[in-house]
Amino acid sequence: MRWALFLMAALFASDAAADGFRALAGHGGPIHDVAISQDGRLALTASFDNSVGVWDLDNDSVRWLDGHEAAVKAVSFAGPGRVASAGDDFEIAIWDIDSGTRLHRLSGHAGQIKDLALSPDQTRLASASWDGTVGLWDIETGARIAQLRGHEGAVNDVVFLDAATLITASADGTIRTWNMDGSQRRILVRHGFGVTCLLVNARAGWLIYGATDGGTRVIDLATDAVLADLTLDRRPVLDIAATPDFSQVAVGDGEGHIMVVNTANWDIVHDFRAALRGPVWALAYTADGQSLLTGGIDDQAYFWPVGAKDEGPLLANAERGFLKAPETMTNGERQFRRKCSICHSLTHDGIRRAGPSLAGLFGRRAGSYPGYAYSDSVAGAGITWNAATIDALFDQGPEHYMPGTKMPMQRITKPRDRADLIAFLREHTKG
Repeated sequence: MRWALFLMAALFASDAAADGFRALAGHGGPIHDVAISQDGRLALTASFDNSVGVWDLDNDSVRWLDGHEAAVKAVSFAGPGRVASAGDDFEIAIWDIDSGTRLHRLSGHAGQIKDLALSPDQTRLASASWDGTVGLWDIETGARIAQLRGHEGAVNDVVFLDAATLITASADGTIRTWNMDGSQRRILVRHGFGVTCLLVNARAGWLIYGATDGGTRVIDLATDAVLADLTLDRRPVLDIAATPDFSQVAVGDGEGHIMVVNTANWDIVHDFRAALRGPVWALAYTADGQSLLTGGIDDQAYFWPVGAKDEGPLLANAERGFLKAPETMTNGERQFRRKCSICHSLTHDGIRRAGPSLAGLFGRRAGSYPGYAYSDSVAGAGITWNAATIDALFDQGPEHYMPGTKMPMQRITKPRDRADLIAFLREHTKG
């Protein structure tokens, strides 16, 4: 595990900051989740590069929490001095913010973990997983208190309504309430399409949710009546955030837009494009309610001033290699861009990524690139990378060729495609 502090004098571009737009730069993969502390001093970012960024917004610095073996999909503050994170490695980590030490490693899910929620008394953590269950954990000991079963599909979101009640949203199209012992109370919503995200204002007695078909509705928790239908012709809805006083909510979707709604009358007060291409996966309001922290397919998270429309820097404005038009590339480059580029660079560029640099790949022993935290199985595999071993890697699939690897499950089944990829790598990984 590495715990590094990088002071970044150029973290925020001066002209953008002057207009209220700020960028958190340093990750080497898309941003899946964000969070901001109640005092407004710290921000968290969860990334495809397997790490969590802890950003001190007062002095423009970042510290990295490294230890996950796959993309981090969810991050949350977990009580005083603690952070919780989870993702595609099916595990939850609870960290000490000051030291960067991983205090607990919570195992038990059999699918990626999509969301985390902290109980009102800050003693318990709930986890929503694509294995169809919700875990309930003791933060202090790391013990699992209960596992909620009943959904007929992946669980996408979980929130605490109060100290005794959980609310969950699932790909099975339902929103359900649960007791702390894991027993189900009732089904609040049957949407028909998968429900992707939800947000609850317990004091005001309403819930707002978003779904894969773009459905965005506000529900009265006492009567189950629909208070407002905010559905627009964009899909899917991916995240919902509220200002600390719940006077405003923001909704991000898969087409790169953010809708801002006044909760006093459920009027849409702003609706703007935040990403040129790709989704808005993550949203969080600053403590003063004046800005939105947004995450998406970019390697950076951005602060948008509330009220801004389209005058700011767009997410995914720069060309991403894996989004290049196929007709502009050779077949070898196309295989690299689609299969490898989001995790690996071709040069010693120093950018944090989910996988090690491929510079000097041919003739290099597997598990030997300096500074990268390999799994024990890869470090001890005894493989040297050459045309034959790279071909075998993608012919058999990484999980079969090197059991225990952190590489995602994927194969390149056509011999010609593998040969073209190898030729491309041989040419572009020299040095």
